Amino acid sequence: MVIRTAILVDGGFYRKKAKNIFGDKSPQERADELEEYCKLHLKEHDAEIYLYRIFYYDCPASNKNIFHPLTKKNVDLRKSPSYKWSNDFLRFLKKRRKFAVRLGRLSDNEAQYSLSSEATRKLLNGTTDVSQLTESDFELNMKQKSVDMKLGLDISTMALKKQVDQIILIAGDSDFVPAAKLARREGVDFILDSMGSHINDDLMEHIDGLRNKTYEYKKVPKKAKTAPKKAQQTVIDN
Repeated sequence: MVIRTAILVDGGFYRKKAKNIFGDKSPQERADELEEYCKLHLKEHDAEIYLYRIFYYDCPASNKNIFHPLTKKNVDLRKSPSYKWSNDFLRFLKKRRKFAVRLGRLSDNEAQYSLSSEATRKLLNGTTDVSQLTESDFELNMKQKSVDMKLGLDISTMALKKQVDQIILIAGDSDFVPAAKLARREGVDFILDSMGSHINDDLMEHIDGLRNKTYEYKKVPKKAKTAPKKAQQTVIDN
């Protein structure tokens, strides 16, 4: 029996976890890594798996000017290294075969710089003071819009239309519980890959299995990770 499988990736979650686990990489290297990571889920024992599609959910980088509380100046985000990196990363993903890129938007009106948790901890325990703070002690906080909604709608659509037999979600929070419950009621095998993150009980009880492919990915030979790509195609939905 062939198992039709869709893999859904919470982009913001994956990028953060991948950077912590696999280190800094160029946009193309990160795109290669993501594709290889997803395809590890297609190599389960005693199963013939057909990849329906890999859905990637994220937001384009902001191009706004944001006030920085330390320097008292506006920061042009278009000139930041992360702006170019993000745009290049999405561009590489859009060229991938079997990839569907779903883009939401960032809530620029609520964007602000705030102290990082590490800087806050140092201030509170007295190991540093305000006069020693640098720009690197601040992080930009921006809320995503429409990403969770698009992800939930895709889960519901695939389940109700019987397009897949299995959904693998790479994410780390419980925002997707309603969609996961619906998919399971429709007979879809719902697997979560949290990349080793702690999962709350309200999510655990509504999935059919929990995976973590980070250790397996680290064992993939370097040559296999950087194999040349064949002609590719993509599906893009803004």
